[in-house]
Amino acid sequence: MKITVVSRKDKQLLELARLLRQRSANDEVELVSGTLDRLNFGASQGAPDILLVDEPQGSDLALLEQLGASYPRMATILVAESQSLAFMMQAMRAGVREVLFTDTLADTMFAAVDRIEEKLQQHTHANGKVLAFVSCKGGSGATFLATNLGYALAELGGKRVALIDLNLQFGDASLFVADHKPLATLADVALQMHRLDASLLASSMMAITPNFSVLAAPDDPVHAGDVKPEHIDVLLRLARRHYDFIILDVGRSLDPVSVRALDQADTIYPVLQTTLPYIRDGKRLIEVFRSLGYPKEKIQVIANRHQKKGDIGLRDLESACGTPVFMSIPNHYEAAAASVNQGVPVIKLAKGSPIAKSLKGFAIGLAGSAMNDKKGWISTLFNKAPAKTPAPAPAASTETRAPAPFGEKQPWMQKS
Repeated sequence: MKITVVSRKDKQLLELARLLRQRSANDEVELVSGTLDRLNFGASQGAPDILLVDEPQGSDLALLEQLGASYPRMATILVAESQSLAFMMQAMRAGVREVLFTDTLADTMFAAVDRIEEKLQQHTHANGKVLAFVSCKGGSGATFLATNLGYALAELGGKRVALIDLNLQFGDASLFVADHKPLATLADVALQMHRLDASLLASSMMAITPNFSVLAAPDDPVHAGDVKPEHIDVLLRLARRHYDFIILDVGRSLDPVSVRALDQADTIYPVLQTTLPYIRDGKRLIEVFRSLGYPKEKIQVIANRHQKKGDIGLRDLESACGTPVFMSIPNHYEAAAASVNQGVPVIKLAKGSPIAKSLKGFAIGLAGSAMNDKKGWISTLFNKAPAKTPAPAPAASTETRAPAPFGEKQPWMQKS
């Protein structure tokens, strides 16, 4: 957080700064010696998250009320010696969030700032959506779908997308959308977690497009241990504030790090194929999710490389796993193999392939419900459709139509 401290007493100013930095080394603390009229929140700098004022005078409360009206997101904390009811009432009318008293400052400072930080996080969490892709079995295509969906959301919708590779042992998500090695990895970020901010996070990621970046997994499995569960909390909290979508490629293993990430995800996408080994492992994984207390609507199963005329249909898959299939991705080996081998997103390499069309529909459904774009690029896309009803598509193409709004059952999905 960004915290500005104002005090007329230099000794008290330094003491307040010491307490704040003792609470968190990640916060940006600015010191202003003097009175409130010395504050200058420029357009480029912006108002702080917290304004902490030491021993305000009577005229300061009127100025604080004006600042609160101009910067409603800013929370104000006062440090005062007076405990009179009249002063507390004046502070409340001025929009002050917390009033701390000098004689108990050391005991109350941390809790007051923590309360404000929690409320700020609750507000910002409504922005970025965390989507976790989990492979039910090796080779299911979860990494392919995660990376290509991220590219689709960024390029088609102009959304800010961050993909974090949480397959700490053998993650290779960056290779699916780029042909060069990342300069930094998640392990490097973990070692600098004490000073992590938006600029450090951005500089540690591989920029695929101006709106799509990838934070790669450690390049050496030995460094997987550098990433701790508490690091995931800090990382996702920061990412939610700066990205519209955060896509997690969780891999297949369930460990304290991956479970912490799944706990914080808004939606989990188990990815499987319609063969018995995948269905068996998928059923087990979904049972684990249920034991972890995840609500049904949080789990959205994706059937990848689906063939309508295969031996096992979607109805069989739903019956075996005990959950509806959110969507299916059609099988088109040539396009997928070329995309992976060249490190080029399939939507860019083979726009007309069934996989590309299905991923475009997936992105449209996500962006439309999560961002509430009523008249953005989505409506523009559909307005370009011909007025006449098109001829019926071949049966194999029914799997590539746009999915229903995020979280709802796919009404167009054909049961085998």
